[in-house]
Amino acid sequence: MKRSLQWRFILYTAVTVFAVLLFLPTVVSELPPWYFKLIPTEKIHLGLDLQGGMHLVLEVEAEKAVESYLERIKNNLRDDLRDKGIPVGRLEREKNHQILMEVSGEKEKWEKLLSQRYGILQELSSTPLEKGIWRVTFILDPRQAEQIKKNAVDQALETIRNRIDQFGVSEPEITLQGLDRILVQLPGIRDPQRAINLIGRTALLEFKLVDEEGNLEEALKGNVPEGSIILYQRVVDPKTGGTRKIPWLLKEKTLMTGEVLKDARVAIDSQFGEPYVALEFDDIGSKLFEQITGANVKKRLAIILDDNVYSAPVIQEKISGGRAQITGRFDMKEASDLAIVLRAGALPAPVKIIEQRTVGPSLGKDSIRKGIFSTIVSAILVVLFMIFYYRGAGVIADIALLLNVLFVLGALAIFRATLTLPGIAGLVLSIGMAVDANILIHERIKEELRWGKTIRAAIEQGYHRAFVTIIDSNLTTLIAALFLYQFGTGPVRGFAVTLSIGILANIFTAVYVTRWVFDFLTLRWKVKRLSI
Repeated sequence: MKRSLQWRFILYTAVTVFAVLLFLPTVVSELPPWYFKLIPTEKIHLGLDLQGGMHLVLEVEAEKAVESYLERIKNNLRDDLRDKGIPVGRLEREKNHQILMEVSGEKEKWEKLLSQRYGILQELSSTPLEKGIWRVTFILDPRQAEQIKKNAVDQALETIRNRIDQFGVSEPEITLQGLDRILVQLPGIRDPQRAINLIGRTALLEFKLVDEEGNLEEALKGNVPEGSIILYQRVVDPKTGGTRKIPWLLKEKTLMTGEVLKDARVAIDSQFGEPYVALEFDDIGSKLFEQITGANVKKRLAIILDDNVYSAPVIQEKISGGRAQITGRFDMKEASDLAIVLRAGALPAPVKIIEQRTVGPSLGKDSIRKGIFSTIVSAILVVLFMIFYYRGAGVIADIALLLNVLFVLGALAIFRATLTLPGIAGLVLSIGMAVDANILIHERIKEELRWGKTIRAAIEQGYHRAFVTIIDSNLTTLIAALFLYQFGTGPVRGFAVTLSIGILANIFTAVYVTRWVFDFLTLRWKVKRLSI
């Protein structure tokens, strides 16, 4: 038995020292570099409500992704019909995921093309018009439409996460809410507007040819040539800071998109000293860019981002090597943010902010102060009550209580969990549950002593009889906490994390650590009377 006491003492001491070492970086600002090589920890991270920051709920307009998909199908269908020599007139995308097509020629020929390459389109109606023209209405397969929406939300979640990671926010929380909403919490951020601009930017990069044969003035009056569109370039006057929009008449067909982009980084123009964004394409993009520039020498190629023309340089010669650049009188911050969104990829659909809250750093500090104050006050009251009511045994329970708090804080550090204001509430609740377990044990021991049992027998039976009740109450609470973590978000999860860790620490300290103290007192010190 004495040997068992020694081994248990070594084990419990080692666990306690390890918890202290884990918690130390949180309270000590400067530690030697070797410390972090030996101890796998860092300081406890504070949540949005404790250190300030920004809370956003974004809604992905997934329907726009379906519309963009149908638009691409429509453009590809027009090109395929022309390549096959099939006359096509009206070809438009309509509401409710439909495409209206007016086509002439041999019916079997265009029906074969549609069945072979456009099986995701289901024919709704087919009406013969005069002179061998057919009007056909197609609808996108509903299963395909739902899959596109789901993919758009998943891709938007990943894209936003990549952008925020490159933005440099520590411990962000980015999670899916429901079917099409994304929760974004950015603790410690100091420039909320810049973060909003970075997150919400679609970042659709396109390369289109300038329609140099069309008449821009006529197009501005409403006579836009078929197959062309009007987009604008935003130009900032460096002297006045005013902006003006320059119209461009462009070919509607997109020759290349940012999907083939490999890298985007900020560079400085050696001649004018202005920053620009240097682009590098992957292997497919390099070959495609070389083909585009080789086939359009002496023509203007517009570089477009989110329907804004950034530049439209003249292609002087075929460009190999897969490199291009975006210029536009940026400052360093604008160029850096543009490079970030291009590297992270384009959002598959626009996102809109439906909820926005900003927590100031001063409010966060006030929350920390009040949270710590409430924890200390509750702990002191519990400690005093246990000493007053259970005397010496109450001191043992208080030691277990302090160890319980230490183990929770150490676990938060090693698991890199984030401490929130509800998390502090979970810590306070775990303190109460720790005391509850000790009360059950002490009352059982007192009851056994009243029945005339010896001190050793009373301790043995007290722990044995109370164990089932302690496990039952803690286990049911732990199951509830796990469900809160699984289905909750943000503050609810913070509460569930500290409560779960607190319950596990409670079982260890209340059942095993205090039992060792009682065994030590009765076996080594031969105590004849318990102060309980």
